[in-house]
Amino acid sequence: MKKQIFTYCMLLISCAIFSQAGHIMQGVGAVNMSMGGAATAQPLDINGALQWNPAAISVFSGKEVSLSAGLFFSDPTLKSSFGPFSGETADDRGTSIMPALAFVWGKEDSKHTFGVSAFGISGFGVTFPQDNNYPQDLQGNGNPNFDPAAGTNPISFPQLAGGFGHIESDYILLQVGLAYSYKLSEKVSIGLQPTINYATLELAPNPTSAPSQTLGYPTTDAASAIGYGGQIGIFYDSGKMLKLGASYKTKQEFSDFTFENTYLNDTAAPDNDFQMNYPAIISVGMGLSGKKLDFALDLRYVDYDSTEGFAEKGWAIDEATGFPTGAVKGFGWESMTILSAGLQYKIKENFPVRIGYTYSSNPISDELAFFSIPATAVIKDAAQIGFGYQVTDKFKVDAVYHQGFRGKGSSGQLLNPTPDQDFNNDGNPDGPWNADTNPLGIVPGSSVSYDMETSMIQFTFSYKLN
Repeated sequence: MKKQIFTYCMLLISCAIFSQAGHIMQGVGAVNMSMGGAATAQPLDINGALQWNPAAISVFSGKEVSLSAGLFFSDPTLKSSFGPFSGETADDRGTSIMPALAFVWGKEDSKHTFGVSAFGISGFGVTFPQDNNYPQDLQGNGNPNFDPAAGTNPISFPQLAGGFGHIESDYILLQVGLAYSYKLSEKVSIGLQPTINYATLELAPNPTSAPSQTLGYPTTDAASAIGYGGQIGIFYDSGKMLKLGASYKTKQEFSDFTFENTYLNDTAAPDNDFQMNYPAIISVGMGLSGKKLDFALDLRYVDYDSTEGFAEKGWAIDEATGFPTGAVKGFGWESMTILSAGLQYKIKENFPVRIGYTYSSNPISDELAFFSIPATAVIKDAAQIGFGYQVTDKFKVDAVYHQGFRGKGSSGQLLNPTPDQDFNNDGNPDGPWNADTNPLGIVPGSSVSYDMETSMIQFTFSYKLN
């Protein structure tokens, strides 16, 4: 098999960069995060209510403002093997800042409550360094510094050696919402929240662009896109112990990211567009409250199957030739479920402690694992612990520590979109791709896998204005 195989298959590493996703943040603010993200039927603070059920802001009266800031750290590891080579590459990105700002106002005797929020609901980046311990380049020139006794990760070889080289990305998604809640009765409220979103994405290299046969895959400067959507919800408070809630957050429809591309030799590459929407989310929840205890349980369904950028899978096909262009068409994610649970216990009225748990199913199938390398936001199990302290009647501080546990991650085989044709007239096929027998271009005898753990510390400061 030709040595250029990795030049054609390594592009998808950066696809996973913006499929980190969770892409779906499990919660917003220290209180909501410490409850595992559960808030659809248990609005302990304005951040969780605004994020998961606008109808639930009806429990707040007066004017309250909340500011949150957190430091998020992820530790993904990327592994691959091909032929005699195998190894792993660790991320050296560091920490990311997770902000949140919210404001809710309404009169105690009024049926109307309003809220506004600006949440960083998704934001991440990875930096995988290049592995320079490669045996030879694509022209057959040997590497005098190659050490066969040392570990080497073929997926991180430089592009000149058929690998992907240095991988870096930045993704930010900011969502602004204006919420309104109306009390139908003393027990039932409904809510509405239109949302506007701003996202930026930078990829090096850019997997959504078709590569040059001689210059490889280009990198791109940061591109931005605007998205729109909304959320509706209903909230029931029995006035005793039981609370129920449900909400539907529509798909956030984004404009295309327009990438201005540059090859590694600093020459201009053709621009390209790519659309990546934010999936619709259905949430149902239950809350139980006593004198000292508050329990919350949420179940969410995330509709990746119907989301542009995620529903599609495989390679873009050239209509003229019928062969792959080498650009990714989509990630092929399946819809996923998220279970969030949290418990709050008030040691004193002004000093609650909280624990939370979050479970997420994996939307990435083994067959398509390569399309989502490293998919670092897919954490199966996460735990949180936090506390709050009411400093004065108006001022409160909350804190949380989050730990996402390293599970088995995702694994599959390397993929190569090179058509199974003899373009070089050397008597050998140029690649494993075949429209009928191997449409994904699975590379025999190869493997790729990735796993990750995350941690975060966050503080929320809340102040009542009256």
